[in-house]
Parts: sequence; C-alpha cells; structure tokens
Amino acid sequence: MKKVLIITYYWPPAGGPGVQRWLKFVKYLRDFGIEPIVYIPENPNYPIIDEAFLNEIPDGVKIYKRSIFEPYKLASIFSSKKTKRISSGIIQTKNQSVLEKTMLWIRGNMFIPDARKYWIKPSIEFLKDVIQKETIETIITTGPPHSVHLIGLGLKEKLKLNWLADFRDPWTTIGYHKKLKLTKSSEKKYKYLEYTVLNTADKIIVTSSTTKQEFKRITSKPIEVITNGFDSSDTNITVLDDSFTIAHIGSLLTGRNPENLWKVLSELVNENEFFKKSLKLNFIGVVSEDVLGTIKKNGLEPFINLLGYVSHEKALVYQRRSQVLLLAEIDSEETRGIIPGKLFEYMIAKRPILAIGPENWEAGAIVNTTDTGEFFSYLQKSELKQVILNWFELYQKNQLTIHSTSINEYHRRELTKKLATLL
Repeated sequence: MKKVLIITYYWPPAGGPGVQRWLKFVKYLRDFGIEPIVYIPENPNYPIIDEAFLNEIPDGVKIYKRSIFEPYKLASIFSSKKTKRISSGIIQTKNQSVLEKTMLWIRGNMFIPDARKYWIKPSIEFLKDVIQKETIETIITTGPPHSVHLIGLGLKEKLKLNWLADFRDPWTTIGYHKKLKLTKSSEKKYKYLEYTVLNTADKIIVTSSTTKQEFKRITSKPIEVITNGFDSSDTNITVLDDSFTIAHIGSLLTGRNPENLWKVLSELVNENEFFKKSLKLNFIGVVSEDVLGTIKKNGLEPFINLLGYVSHEKALVYQRRSQVLLLAEIDSEETRGIIPGKLFEYMIAKRPILAIGPENWEAGAIVNTTDTGEFFSYLQKSELKQVILNWFELYQKNQLTIHSTSINEYHRRELTKKLATLL
C-alpha cells in the first residue's frame, strides 16, 4: 500500500472547519490503496477545541509529533481574547486599540509567513528521518498556516519527493492579509514565499476555481480543485424548530455583514405580527462586534440567540433543526473564491440556504446549481425580502423544504477518490 505523509497544523482535538478537511481525507484514503501517515505539532495553541473529533481518527493511523514554540501563548498574557480572535482571522477594523494595532503589526511583520514559523526548521530535520524510516515518496502540506508549506519546501529541497501543496484558503489575497499593517518589504517577502512554494511543489490543490485562476497567474504547475464536502455520518434526521429560525453556524467576521438582510428582517418584523412572533436568529460561533452592532441597530436584538462555539456534533443538530441556514461572505473581489466548508454540511442538512455574498461568488453558484437555496448579492434587497417572505409562508404551512440535486459529488469519499488519482 502506498504511503503518504500529511503535514498539518490542525488536527483533533482542534475544532472548527480547518481540521475537518484532512481528517476526512485520512478517513477514506485507505479505500483507495493509500496509507496516510500524519505529522502534527505536539503542543499546539488551537483557538477552538472539539474533543469529539478525536473519535473520528481511523484506527491504526500512525501519527508523528514534534513540539512547537507558539508566540500566541505569550501574546495571550496581554490579552487572551484579542489573541484568540487574531489567531482565528477575526480582525476588527473599527475602534482598534493601540494594543490591537501593535499586535497586528507584530503579527504581520515579525512573524512571516505566520506565527507558526518556528515549527519549520525543527520539523524539516525531524521529518527527514521519518521519511527515510517509513520509505515515503509523497508528502502533502496543507495551509493555512502557510508556514506548513515551508516545511514541504525544505523537505523538497533536501530529498527526492513528490510534494502536493493543499491550499484550504488563498495566501496573499485572503481578506485579512490587507489588515496586517505590512511594510513594503514584508509584503514583498510574503509574495516571494507564495511564488516559491507554488513553483516548487509538484502539484497544487485548491478549494475553488477562483483560487486556481489566481495561482495560474503565478505558476505553471498543475492545479486541481478539490472542494470541501460533507460526510454520510452527518445526515441524521432531527425535528425542526417551532420558531422561524434563521441560523448561522461558524464565525461572522468583521465585514461578513449582510446589512440588507438585517434591514429586510427589521421591515418584516414591523409589517407582519406573525413574523415578529416567530422569528429567531441563532448564531452558533463567534460574531464580531461590528456585525452584532449592525443587527442591534436594526432593532433585532430581541430575536438574537448567541450560542457561541459548540461541538461539531451539536452544530450539525442546529443545522438540521433550523428553518433557514444563513451563509454569508464579505462583499469584495477577493472573496469570490471563498467556499466555506459549512456550505456542504448545510446541503446535507436539507434546509433552505440563504446565501449572501459578492457578485459571482462561487459558493452562491453552487447553491443555485444544486437547488439547495437562493443566492443574493449585497445590493439585492427587494428580491431578498420576497424570498424570505415566501419561505415564511411555507413555514407557516409546514411546507418549507428543498429538493436538492447533484450533491453526491461533494461527499467526502468522492472527494478523496479525486485526491487519490493525484497521488
């Protein structure tokens, strides 16, 4: 059986979407004659913990670990809350304190490509022996953090290896990159590292066609799109909420703020007494102060239910119970290719997806082509209001449902099959 070394920072008990992609690949790779071996940090500083993911690690998978120095642990002495938000990519743009500005400058200019950079050199030395011992010919690196790709780069330069670099998110074009208060020399260094990785790896894997097109302008290396997906274990049936619940699962970052939605809901609350009595807004995960402030400004505070982070298992229950599932992305050119991992879990929940994002958003196109909901740009308001009202009327008749099509291609096993062909 062919062995593959997967180098990843996020692994159980880490929570959130970053851990699920390669946990699920590892789950199914053996079905295609590939034995995964995993390398992870021994003492990581994960912003979110979900112990339930530990139960999904397949039996007998060999896992190597090496200690890592984490600057975020030191930064948390000054402000654990701000440190956790920055490490998660949640960056406030308004009313930043001097401490926040300083932390962002340090993060962007002192820790290139990211704060996990101190794991690179020790890992390269450690893994050289592991690769020889396990007779490994192929390695896979997955980022962010993109410092993981520099481990792959170092190993590629020292050993004769086949290297696949997997980008769960873009690198220098991701939204928060512009907020790091970079100097010109720092920005140049980020671009150089991105260019070097993309032109040294044997193959590139991305999660969207938009990122593929961006990278094709930088490299001629083969690039394959393998999206995130859903697993068959995520399909248990649950009784629907009695209320007209609109739920968002995951982080509502600064800027991921569909203001027209809050305005439409406010109007419907004032115009329709039944709507007012039935509406509930469930937020499962972190909500930025900017977004929360806008929601409250539209008079929707009585309908807010802040549930914070819950286990992945509980999040799936909320998805299946909700009347409507909200999928929102920042309205910018840079986010057109962002396809949130929760989209695919939303699909299998079989509840209407309300997708709001930038024009030509890939995630919105998937919602439309799979008949799993409706997609709106940030500028659309009257159409958005009409759809929500239609859905509410169907909810009142206990008839609010969807009839999705062509979603099986996003099953984790099918996606792993696609990965296996690259290997």
